[in-house]
Amino acid sequence: MTKWIAILLGMFTVPPGAQWLNYPEVGTPRTKDGKPNLNAPAPRTNGKSDLSGVWQAERTPRAEWAHVLGDDRAKIEIDLYDVTKEAMNVFWALKPEEEPLRPEALALMKQRRGQAYPPPPCLPHSVPMDIFLFTFKMIQARREIVIIPEVGDPPRQIYTDSRGLPKDDPQPSWMGYSVGRWEGDTLAVETAGFNDEGRLDAAGHPRSESTHVWERYHRRDFGHMDLEVTIEDPKYYTRPIVLKTQLNLIPDSDVIEFVCTENEKDRAHTEKH
Repeated sequence: MTKWIAILLGMFTVPPGAQWLNYPEVGTPRTKDGKPNLNAPAPRTNGKSDLSGVWQAERTPRAEWAHVLGDDRAKIEIDLYDVTKEAMNVFWALKPEEEPLRPEALALMKQRRGQAYPPPPCLPHSVPMDIFLFTFKMIQARREIVIIPEVGDPPRQIYTDSRGLPKDDPQPSWMGYSVGRWEGDTLAVETAGFNDEGRLDAAGHPRSESTHVWERYHRRDFGHMDLEVTIEDPKYYTRPIVLKTQLNLIPDSDVIEFVCTENEKDRAHTEKH
């Protein structure tokens, strides 16, 4: 396994799993033995599919980690269950020479090589990485949907009140500006207005202020949701990046506080590489 993979994995300090003392949530359908029925019909609010809940992206099978990283992955002090392949590398299945990178992206990645990630003082992971790390909570209201990432990023506000994205040169931000619209039972989200400080993944693939991210959320049933993410950044990439995953509900639970630098032990060791 190459040294840079070990360094990247070491950057993720893993909090406990999302929890609130296993408090039984009102409104959760249950089987006869009292367990949450994750195959029950998806809930609806005001005629729309309700996406509320604590969600986790489908975890990458350990066999796939072993195939790509090698069996010495056990030497890394991290629970791979909390990191997905999409968070590690948006081009996970491609060889380096197959990645659709423009020369500008290659030059910037070379410049950043060896830098710790996330950089001090624990700046946001941002979109879409915060979806593929740990868990996140969606709260659906009448005119907006709020996403609270457990990884410690600022919450995202997705406005569903028919407004468009800001047109008057909005100030670039870490999380961007998000608007959503319903296409049947699928929530289509567009996000733009990012700064150029974030990265798409732990491998260091950059983003520019021209980056646009589209997300499509479709809750199939109570416990499962399909997600498709499309990333376009013509400054750094020759084609769109498309990621598809399943989101699984974590029932009777909640996101917990995560402070990036609190009790962090890895950086002092990884920065020596």
